[in-house]
Amino acid sequence: MSDDPMIDPDVIADAVPDARVRVAALDDEDALVEAGAGVSGLVVDVNTPVPERVLSELPDLEIVARAGVGFENIDVPAADEHGVVVTNVPEYCTDEVATHGVALLLDCVRKIAEYDRATADGQWAWDDGRPVHRFPETTLGLVSFGPIARRFHDRLRGFDLDVIAYDPYVDADEMAEAGVEKVTFDELLDRSDHVSLHAPLTDQTEDLIDADALAAMDEHAILINTARGGLIDEAALADALRTGEIAAAGLDVRRTEPPTEDDPLCALDNCLVTPHAGWFSVEARAELNETVGRNLAAAFADETPPNRIDPDLDWL
Repeated sequence: MSDDPMIDPDVIADAVPDARVRVAALDDEDALVEAGAGVSGLVVDVNTPVPERVLSELPDLEIVARAGVGFENIDVPAADEHGVVVTNVPEYCTDEVATHGVALLLDCVRKIAEYDRATADGQWAWDDGRPVHRFPETTLGLVSFGPIARRFHDRLRGFDLDVIAYDPYVDADEMAEAGVEKVTFDELLDRSDHVSLHAPLTDQTEDLIDADALAAMDEHAILINTARGGLIDEAALADALRTGEIAAAGLDVRRTEPPTEDDPLCALDNCLVTPHAGWFSVEARAELNETVGRNLAAAFADETPPNRIDPDLDWL
């Protein structure tokens, strides 16, 4: 299994007591092939690549258990062709990520971190040149309308927002039942005061927020990303924040994690960056590892794991 600290080998070992658990760095394909020789199961983090080549070179493999929600790093159709089941943990941090996204949004709206830094530097001024706008009765745009986006929306109901969403895989009636209007992506950019990203990273969504998308947003707009860093062209975002093309951004995920020391986004006062911590709570980490263990135990017992990924998903 991956040596990522979110993965607890003791908890997983308890769930599969007859298996021998080995921890290794699985940061690239060669390391994964070497460490995975002869193993029946792999537990991987988001940075572990599991393409067709790896699957073809590990003939004993029965299951790839993703310790997390997203599984864009795993070639699920290829795994199915090789008789390998892929699982994830779809709901262990839904509340945590939704709450973290709300915190990022409210912080950006009210400039909490900026005020805090200014106060620590000896300033005491509510008016520092950047306007603060009223939050209620503004428009929130959700990019994707999956479980976390829905919980995020629920958390914000008391603020009397107009909520719109872009998701080609959810129909308008289902959104309407939740009090959300289905729109095109271009319409979402044009109408939203705040845009929150919840989409998986795929060939279709990579760099979805590029220079053109940022130019289409209002100058007072706020961008929140608790999904995947690759959804954003980060150079374009840095330019948009520097020039005032949009007002602020709150990012919990980055294209490169951790970012480099000279990262331009981390240097901007109007960009709030947290270290991919949205998923974390003590309870979520425990649930994550217990669920990974259950998925492994089921696969090794020749049962269908509870969180098997369907290789025929439309967007894979």
